[in-house]
Amino acid sequence: MDYQLVIKLWRKSLADEAFLAVLEDELKAALGDSVELEGHDVSPKEINIFMLTADPRQAFRRAKDVLERLGVEQGVSAAFRLFGGAAFTSIWPLRSMRKFTLP
Repeated sequence: MDYQLVIKLWRKSLADEAFLAVLEDELKAALGDSVELEGHDVSPKEINIFMLTADPRQAFRRAKDVLERLGVEQGVSAAFRLFGGAAFTSIWPLRSMRKFTLP
């Protein structure tokens, strides 16, 4: 798995932090062995979910289905980078003008 996919959820878009455990369980079920969940970090403004994958675009398409089903797709952005790399390639939202960064 050559890439790290990061899904960023803005805290104001979530009802509460307990939702994170539900989301991670749903992602594991939907993505199976195509990703390795690395965990998450939580800051006052955002929650980042980290995963390793060989195909970050395909993994995000499948993860986006979960996000839509759970009703949180509006507060999400996503990007990937080579594992260990510094530069991110933004994949959601489409045509995003904001540079993807981690806290």
